[in-house]
Amino acid sequence: MTTGTPPQPSGAPSAPRLVVLHGGELPPGRERIDGRPGLGAVDYATADTLGDALPGARVLLVWDLFTEALTAAWPKADALEWVHAATTGVDNLMFPGLVESGTAVTNSRGVFDRPIAETVLGFVISFAKGLHITRDLQRERTWKWRETEPVAGRHALVIGTGGIGRAIARMLSAAGMTVEGAGRTPRTGDPDFGTVVEASLAVPGAGLREALPRADYVVAAAPLTPATRELIGAEALGLMRPTARLINVGRGPTVVEEDLVRALRSGDIAGAALDVFAAEPLPPDSPLWSMPQVIVSPHMSGDVEGWKDELVRLFLDELDRYLAGEPLRNVVDKRRGYPAGH
Repeated sequence: MTTGTPPQPSGAPSAPRLVVLHGGELPPGRERIDGRPGLGAVDYATADTLGDALPGARVLLVWDLFTEALTAAWPKADALEWVHAATTGVDNLMFPGLVESGTAVTNSRGVFDRPIAETVLGFVISFAKGLHITRDLQRERTWKWRETEPVAGRHALVIGTGGIGRAIARMLSAAGMTVEGAGRTPRTGDPDFGTVVEASLAVPGAGLREALPRADYVVAAAPLTPATRELIGAEALGLMRPTARLINVGRGPTVVEEDLVRALRSGDIAGAALDVFAAEPLPPDSPLWSMPQVIVSPHMSGDVEGWKDELVRLFLDELDRYLAGEPLRNVVDKRRGYPAGH
């Protein structure tokens, strides 16, 4: 069964043991983890050694951000009560064994909200003011005067109404743009989006079918779920304005890249700024690299100075709650694949 409230320490005399799954780079300031009052032994494991480290462990910190190692090692998780992900997206952890178990999952919601929103605003300004074009012309030593587009008054559709989507909406609104959202539950009067439409193409005359043709910028900021996987393909791109730009700071598989390349080549949309991709790193032979109307960013939209320290701080706050028998904050609804309240 999936539980909305995480299990608390069992009351056994021994302090709970923690396993930190990493990919070679350890969390900064690890002494803050190792010496935590009330915590037992701390073992550091990689994907290759996770299976040996899991037996008897009650807490797992997934520091290897996109690993799927827990899926293979899951049969060894005989005492695991809580898994914490040092990411916002947890799609790599939503395998049936964990979803069906009583093990709680938390994520790092909140750490990346404003940095990603700042990146999205940067992409919008770059497109509107042609900053990437200006840079290219500078390299060619070409002086070419041209008019640019305004930012204020343009309309953005943000797909994903969680914390990141809301931070994006507030940032774009502050720049003078009008913003609407697309999420799981349509509504009006939302404090950040005003109107939220259903994030689906299956709603005749409503949902994305109605919203996409209104948008100058379509921002994908949703978690990867069965409902959002390949949501932005040929059909969605065909509904966008020829002058519109797509910005993806959510998950790569939300966009069908082959369809996006075709839409860009045919002029169905004007450009794209992509921070995430179906395969990462983006393969060298991808046509996206050389398309002049595309900005390729290497999955770094939320990575500002000090972000790893913030991830550790958030985990330690959750760990202290766990050790004290208090409810955890960022509990993920495992059936939906993201925290409750999105």
